[in-house]
Amino acid sequence: MNQLVSRLKGRSELGLAALLGVVGAAVILDGLSLSVPYSQADPVGPKTMPFIVGGLLLVCAVLLAVNVLRGGQGEAESGEDVDLSHPTDWRTVVPLIGAFVLNIVLVDTVGWVISGTLLFWGSAWALGSRRYLRDAIIAVVLALGTFYGFYLGLGISLPAGLLQGVL
Repeated sequence: MNQLVSRLKGRSELGLAALLGVVGAAVILDGLSLSVPYSQADPVGPKTMPFIVGGLLLVCAVLLAVNVLRGGQGEAESGEDVDLSHPTDWRTVVPLIGAFVLNIVLVDTVGWVISGTLLFWGSAWALGSRRYLRDAIIAVVLALGTFYGFYLGLGISLPAGLLQGVL
């Protein structure tokens, strides 16, 4: 067992290869469960794309695993403007996570425009902006823009929540 552990030391990319393989297999299995009407006019059909994507993921997983087992390693991130010796800035990370969690909790009840505004404003605040009024106006414009962009551009209705009938 110790010999196996020492052989695999420094080859954490094998974990990524395994994850790629699992995702590829899941995509293919999910593609198998698609029900296609017999009267489908398209000769390719909707099952083709999951098989292509899943197959490419499996090929990438195998190629990555072979490369890692042959001694290949990913290059360490050099970070152009990042000092890697500094620890994580938790005063920024925790409020950002809080803004995302608040959005997840509120989006169904209060709607996208309100929760999205809180998300965009909270993210700007967490990243250091202290122009509260300007940030709030920009957050409202972004939330409304994405709401109508999804609805008019993609035909996807985001939850309106408390603003149902107003938007």
